Amino acid sequence: MESLKILIAEDNPKDFEFLDQLLAEWSESTQIDRAPNGMVALEIAVKQEQPLIISDIQLPELNGIEFARALWQQKPGARIVFWSQFKDEMYVRALARIVPAETVYGYILKSNTRERIASAIRTVLLDDQCWIDPEVRKVQGIAGHSQTALSDIEFEALVDISLGLTDNLIAQRRYLSRRGVQSRLNSLYSKLGLDQEQFHSEKAGDAFNLRNRAVSVALRRGLINAFELEHEEEEFQTWLKRFKGNKGGL
Repeated sequence: MESLKILIAEDNPKDFEFLDQLLAEWSESTQIDRAPNGMVALEIAVKQEQPLIISDIQLPELNGIEFARALWQQKPGARIVFWSQFKDEMYVRALARIVPAETVYGYILKSNTRERIASAIRTVLLDDQCWIDPEVRKVQGIAGHSQTALSDIEFEALVDISLGLTDNLIAQRRYLSRRGVQSRLNSLYSKLGLDQEQFHSEKAGDAFNLRNRAVSVALRRGLINAFELEHEEEEFQTWLKRFKGNKGGL
C-alpha cells in the first residue's frame, strides 16, 4: 500500500488511540495527523491536496458537521468518514444538506466491530466509495419519507419550542405573524403524529401539553439531542442580544 496521510479529528484520547492503532496495521508508512477539535482539523485539512479524514460528529469549537461543511466548500473532493456513537436523525438531516454532489463519504457507528470499522474506512478512503452504516440507513429512510420527514421550517419550529421560546418570540425571530407561528407548529405536530383533537378533547382535558409532547417525541426519534441544542442555544443567545440591542430590550 502506498504511503497515506490521514487526519483524525477526535477529541477523545482513547478513541484516537483506537483509530491510530487500527490505521497503523495497514502500513507503517501511513502518516497520521490528529486534530483535537474541528477548528484545528479545518486548518490542517484545507492545506492538503486530497484530504482523507476520519471525524467524530461531536467535536469542540467546530462540530463534525460544521467542519465538513466548511471543508467541502473549499475542497469538495475531500473524503470524510464520520464515526460517531449517534445515529440521530438530526445528524442525518444535517449531512444530507451539506454533502456536495458526487462526493464520497462514510458514516460508521462506534458500536461496530473493529473489522467493520476498518472496512468502512478502507471503502471510503482507499476504494473511493461511499459507506453508510446500516443503522444510519434506516434513519435516512425515516428522514426521507414524505409522510414523516420534517421540512426545514418545521424543524426550525421544533428547535424553537425545544429552546422554550414563546409564540411571540418565535414570531420575532423568524419574521412571522402569530398565525404563521401557529401554522408551522400545527404542521410540526402533524408530522410527529400528534393528533390535536385527541390531546385537546374534553375527555383528555389538560392532560397533555402539545409543545412538551412534541419535544418528547422528537427526542425519542433522534430529531434533536442535547449536544445540538447547546449549539442552537448559542445561536439563539446571539440573536437575542442583537434583538434586544435593536429594540432596547424586550
